[in-house]
Amino acid sequence: MTIIRRWLFVGLALLFTFPAPRGALCADLEDIGVVFLHGKGLWPGAFDGGLTNALHEAGARVLTPEMPWSFDRIYDATYEQAMREIDTAVASLRAQGMTQIVVIGHSLGANAAIGYAVSHGPLAAVVAIAPGHVPEADDMRQRTHDARIAAAQLIAAGQGDVRRSFPDAIQSITMAVTATPSAYLSMFDPDGPAVIRKNAVAMPAVPLLWIAGKFDRLAPLGRDYAFGLAAKHPKSRYVEVFSGHFSAARMARPTILAWLRSL
Repeated sequence: MTIIRRWLFVGLALLFTFPAPRGALCADLEDIGVVFLHGKGLWPGAFDGGLTNALHEAGARVLTPEMPWSFDRIYDATYEQAMREIDTAVASLRAQGMTQIVVIGHSLGANAAIGYAVSHGPLAAVVAIAPGHVPEADDMRQRTHDARIAAAQLIAAGQGDVRRSFPDAIQSITMAVTATPSAYLSMFDPDGPAVIRKNAVAMPAVPLLWIAGKFDRLAPLGRDYAFGLAAKHPKSRYVEVFSGHFSAARMARPTILAWLRSL
């Protein structure tokens, strides 16, 4: 992704970011440690809608690690390796005395938050904001079909860690990215570890707050796409907000804070 594309992408996202009320401050989340996972092609804390600051003000400890799908790293580690990076952030919070761990993600970060809950924990809660990255979807399967075959062949030839150019898209903006074949295949295999529905089925009974932007690309699939499969805890909620993909966290900020306080 070029610098020009990056700022075009950011500009378009900001165009659809709407203001939201801050809500009353209440420092009552002192025992909560939060890991906030950014979306694809972005950077630590990107498009959090002021949520991480609000959590700090409420007493929570918040870490915003740079994930393998960031603008600078894309994709230099597999989905499974990304889970271990989240482990590192969680361990840091526990070392600081945080007894309740919440993983919050936006877009591909929300995908990863759900994936992390499957085999890591125990977690106090998961917040999935405008979840994204659906390698099993028809458009993504078609776009990546040849690239996935090529990646598998490179891995079989012992070149799984040699970076190559592969097709990708962010919110329908198509582009080429440089990635290792191993990382690319782990992210785009329609039967692989990054499939939200697959992870939703395997997710334990963890409180899950799913924030859906009314104008987000995944919104038409509704709660039955994956939330219903993952909502095994009585505190789980599916909330639709009047937003697009990049403004969902901002519009849902009061809802997220209130929900965390209710646990």
